[in-house]
Amino acid sequence: MKTIGLLGGMSWESTQGYYRSINEGIKSRLGGLHSAQISMYSVDFDPIEKLQHQGDWAGTAAILSQAAKNIQAAGADFLLICTNTMHKVAPQIEAAIDIPLLHIADATAKELIKQNIKKVGLLGTAFTMEQGFYKDRLTDKFGLSVVVPNEADRAVVHEVIYQELCLGKINPNSKSEYLRIIRTLADQGAKAVILGCTEIGMLVKQSDTDVLLIDTTEIHAQAAVDFALTL
Repeated sequence: MKTIGLLGGMSWESTQGYYRSINEGIKSRLGGLHSAQISMYSVDFDPIEKLQHQGDWAGTAAILSQAAKNIQAAGADFLLICTNTMHKVAPQIEAAIDIPLLHIADATAKELIKQNIKKVGLLGTAFTMEQGFYKDRLTDKFGLSVVVPNEADRAVVHEVIYQELCLGKINPNSKSEYLRIIRTLADQGAKAVILGCTEIGMLVKQSDTDVLLIDTTEIHAQAAVDFALTL
């Protein structure tokens, strides 16, 4: 079994989901008392969040690249960045290490292709919904068509992530708003909606809607299990 490197803490609320899903996946595959071999570095999210909203992506890249080096030094065989948004600086992080990086958008796209879905909605932080680092990868590398909410709804999605979900707060009114936005994306032709922020799965579940939800945390975690068990 390979050792899985987890770069987490963005936020820790979703990182614990990675830890649980990966260990459950290894146990399911290997049985008995098996669990995952993991090297994890969990950052302090507050300064990173401030740098994000200041537009200082070079500053975030420096912090996360050093964390990735620490994970590699601790014996990880490959790396996961446990957040969608910070894949904006994935190229800088990849350049800083010698181990493979499993990109969350790639894992998500492969699942969509497996399910024969070509047009998909995307929820996430404003950075993920509005900038090209995530959407363009889905479109250019995998040929997917991506739909995002309108400006007002993007603001709602973003605020709930930072003001509630990253703090572990689950608000029924926010859940209703998310479900409304998900339905709107489906009405625009999306055959599924990507939960493109690792905290969103805390708020909305597949049982809440008949629109197919693509939970990036679960998909990324299972990709890690597959890679860890590949000889």
